Amino acid sequence: MQLAMIGLGRMGANMVRRLMRGGHACVVYDRSAAAVAAMAAEGATGCTSLADLVSKLTPPRAVWVMVPAGAPTEATIVELAGLLQPGDAVIDGGNTHFKDDVRRSAALAPKGIHYLDVGTSGGVWGLERGYCLMIGGPAEAFAQLEPLFRTLAPGESGIAPSPGRGRPGDTATQGYLHCGPAGAGHFVKMVHNGIEYGLMQAYAEGFDILKNAGQDGLPGYRFPLDSGAIAELWRRGSVVTSWLLDLTAAALAKSPELAEFQGDVADSGEGRWTIETAIEEAVPADVLAASLFARFRSRREHTFADKVLSAMRFGFGGHVEPKAKE
Repeated sequence: MQLAMIGLGRMGANMVRRLMRGGHACVVYDRSAAAVAAMAAEGATGCTSLADLVSKLTPPRAVWVMVPAGAPTEATIVELAGLLQPGDAVIDGGNTHFKDDVRRSAALAPKGIHYLDVGTSGGVWGLERGYCLMIGGPAEAFAQLEPLFRTLAPGESGIAPSPGRGRPGDTATQGYLHCGPAGAGHFVKMVHNGIEYGLMQAYAEGFDILKNAGQDGLPGYRFPLDSGAIAELWRRGSVVTSWLLDLTAAALAKSPELAEFQGDVADSGEGRWTIETAIEEAVPADVLAASLFARFRSRREHTFADKVLSAMRFGFGGHVEPKAKE
């Protein structure tokens, strides 16, 4: 299939590479001419503008927007709406608020343009591991674009389906899922990221307790523990085994004190939106709320737990801490 990708950052460029490896033709645009040239050198068709990009696509067109959420995504989709034709599809793969998806889908529907929202998880490792895709939008558009999703997704990845799953058409076992109408994909991804916050905070606090078990003056005990070795231990046979633990173990093996991190932990929005949604639904979300507030606190005072969080964020997404204030 042919796909246009707008935005060639860490994830956008690697998604293009994975698609091209899967035999798809990619047309690309980015505000950085150097980024476009780099992908063109790898086999993509480079473009100089959105209008140029649309002109190089064969109807029905599929345009994937992978730019920062908010104003950049909004402006891009508004411009595309004036360039595309009935039957074409716009895919927002960024971290957009699901209510914006509902609004945009309604705005594009009278023009006959399909709108799909795709929560995309995989970070900087997605090129090799594949991307977990949570998809919202019209069922017919999903079916039309499914070959693209199938290529981007990780497949079974050696993980056997849960009992009762794995029947033909069960795409969840392949790492992608049509979750529902417009907004559903980003809604699921929002909750996914809220859970991620909680998991990361639990690991971070646990490793902080391990590190501080070696301090003097504790009531009746002192354990100078090797946190890196414990992280490596827990990767094998433990109920807390996970990819986040893998990343933590790798970070501690490289730098036991995580001295390169200051522990200033950012939040990208989905954690806040998850808590707002929990309030709307009157659902208690104690752990998720506490993990979000811990990130706020990290920007004022830093603990080893904050460094562990920063190390995990850098590991899965290449997220770099803000520069320390003078």
